Order: sequence, then structure tokens, then C-alpha cells
Amino acid sequence: MQAQSASTQITISAGPRDPQWIDRLKEEYTALINYIKNNKSEDNDWVKLEPANKECTNWKGKCWVVHNLIRYEFDFQFEIPPTYPLAPIEIEIPSLDGLTPKMYRGGKICIDIHFAPLWQKNAPKFGIVHALQLALAPWLAAEIPVLIEEGKIKKD
Repeated sequence: MQAQSASTQITISAGPRDPQWIDRLKEEYTALINYIKNNKSEDNDWVKLEPANKECTNWKGKCWVVHNLIRYEFDFQFEIPPTYPLAPIEIEIPSLDGLTPKMYRGGKICIDIHFAPLWQKNAPKFGIVHALQLALAPWLAAEIPVLIEEGKIKKD
């Protein structure tokens, strides 16, 4: 899995509690649309995402990895933290909860060592697309093949 570069940086520093949240969301949507469009055009489609509530503070989606020519698909979700964009997004893959030490309770992927410091350095310019590209994609690429080889994930 190779992710298209998320060159779009968000310019509006607003979280869910801020009056400018709608303006930030417009930038987030533009970045997401461009990212997914670029991935599809390069035959590198690996994620679908949509808001799970009208405030766009909860999101859900599907992501997939191809390993040994077999596609493994997972539901994922996240909540925009109240202190966003200063606090990073914590992505959860509930179906993988407890299968790897690189995951926290509830299926939250580990972002402490690599992604959280990068987010802190780049906040508030980073957004949802950056969490997908720089946290979820590398985590999947590193962890899923190991979990498959260990027999912890099996194709139905």
C-alpha cells in the first residue's frame, strides 16, 4: 500500500467547538476528495470515509490491504477530539482490538511514537487526510501482514 502524498495543508485552525468549524470542514472535504481522487487515478484506492453524524465530529469508513493477492477489508472509525486540530485523531479498528501490542483498548491504532509528534509539529495544518495517509496507511502496511502471517487474521 502506497499512499498518494497529502500535499494539501489546512489553513483554518478551528475545531468542532469553534465558529469556523464549517469553514475548516470545507477544507477537510476538499483535501479528502483530492486525496481519494488521486489514489483512484493511480490505481491505489484503499479507503472510503464518510461522516457518521451531522456535525462531522464522528467518522466511519472502510480500509483495505492486499496481501499475497488477497484483499483484507476493515471497518474503522474515529472521533474528532474537542481540542482538534491541536490534538491528533485517534483511529480505531474495532475488529482488530487485542490482536497486536501496537493497538490500544477499543482498537485504537498506536500513533505515539511516529505520528503524534509529527502531528504536534504540523498542527493545525494537518487534517483528516493526513491522519489517513500518515497514521492509518503505514500502520496497516506494517501490522496487517504480520497479523496474517501469525494466523490472527484469516480471510473468510
